Amino acid sequence: MGKPAGPICKAKQPSRATQGSAVLSPPLKPWTPAEVREAFVRFRKANPEPKGELEHLNPYTLLVAVVLSAQATDAGVNKATRELFAIADTPARMLALGEEKVRDFIKTIGLYRTKARNIIALSEKLLAEFDGEVPHSRAGIESLPGAGRKTANVVLNMAFGEHTMAVDTHVFRVANRTGMAPGKTPLDVELGLERVIPDQFMLHAHHWLILHGRYTCLARSPRCAVCPINDLCRWPEKTLEGSRS
Repeated sequence: MGKPAGPICKAKQPSRATQGSAVLSPPLKPWTPAEVREAFVRFRKANPEPKGELEHLNPYTLLVAVVLSAQATDAGVNKATRELFAIADTPARMLALGEEKVRDFIKTIGLYRTKARNIIALSEKLLAEFDGEVPHSRAGIESLPGAGRKTANVVLNMAFGEHTMAVDTHVFRVANRTGMAPGKTPLDVELGLERVIPDQFMLHAHHWLILHGRYTCLARSPRCAVCPINDLCRWPEKTLEGSRS
């Protein structure tokens, strides 16, 4: 962004309903196809090849890392898995390590006991039903212990290049706050984003949105002044620095 063309101004807060009645926010004006395209053109210009921040060696370690990342930070998962993946980068090696030792490696991660149990169970199922390979299908991945739709979308996208949209807390916030694809559930947002984002951007779209939510469109004190799409954003509480140059 260039230098601000004017002072910071804050949009007026929507008026509250009278006390005792529901407070209803007016629906945000939908984005036009041209605006959605422009947003992703800007994301691509700023970061042409975005990467996920979970460290992994192959589709299997990616799967394990994503399962471990539930209610945990990527940085925390990476710290725990660097040593784990050095000795257990396949389902067979993970099983040979055993659940107790897996727990020791990941004990700094939230819910580590349940997650260690799931890692062993999903490794057993991969060997028994998928020849030790991560399945290249949503249904196959979702059938694994500890793996849900978001896990499947991440693995299909990062390991196999599928145009999937993984909706985590960051993507959910960005889609709703900006008004790009509002929805009450992660599935609503996922399907909404898939409808509006041009196919040419879909390979990297969820990474751009995750990174945007993680570093710019923060849950608290969002950095609207440096946001590359602040002029497109529909959030009524955003702050603006003049006009884009």
